[in-house]
Amino acid sequence: MKKELAAIKHARSAKEFPGVDLAEDEYVVLSIERSKLGVIAIWFVAAVLAIILTAAVILLSNASTFDNSYLTINANARKYLTLGIVTLYFLLLFGALIGQAIYKSNHLYITNLRAIQNIRTSLFNNSTNIIELGKIEDVSYRQHSLWDHIFQVGTLRMSTMGDETTYTFNFLDTPHDEIDQISKLVQNARPSKK
Repeated sequence: MKKELAAIKHARSAKEFPGVDLAEDEYVVLSIERSKLGVIAIWFVAAVLAIILTAAVILLSNASTFDNSYLTINANARKYLTLGIVTLYFLLLFGALIGQAIYKSNHLYITNLRAIQNIRTSLFNNSTNIIELGKIEDVSYRQHSLWDHIFQVGTLRMSTMGDETTYTFNFLDTPHDEIDQISKLVQNARPSKK
């Protein structure tokens, strides 16, 4: 019965998570994404920059010809500056969309056998770390700022035995909830000492 249940869970996980390479008897127990607060922060910064650009456009469109010894802006120069600022709007929008896509492409999958961490830090820099649950020695989280405590965001840490490598997953919502489940899976995956 256990093998049939594992096969059903494997088939369901393979369908729900096509990008995760699962072994024959492996299935996803937890799928962890970064907090949605990061996306809000990306768009907040983009909005502040857009407000600054808007203020610059208003200043340029309402100002009469500036004339002093350092800066002379006539109507022709104002058109080019406005075109440059509009171009900056599009670059800002494009940058925010790329930032959101990069941020949201970070995942941590905890299966019944392994922890699979997909990390992307830029368009061209990504990595996948795979840790067997039985080799994980310590699972913990940290919240090191006031904002982390207010918004219940933290960093999940998993340390391995032997080479003492620490794997981290940042900007995790309510990390204390996942710690219990991961710890139980790690305990079940460790070889029993007789």
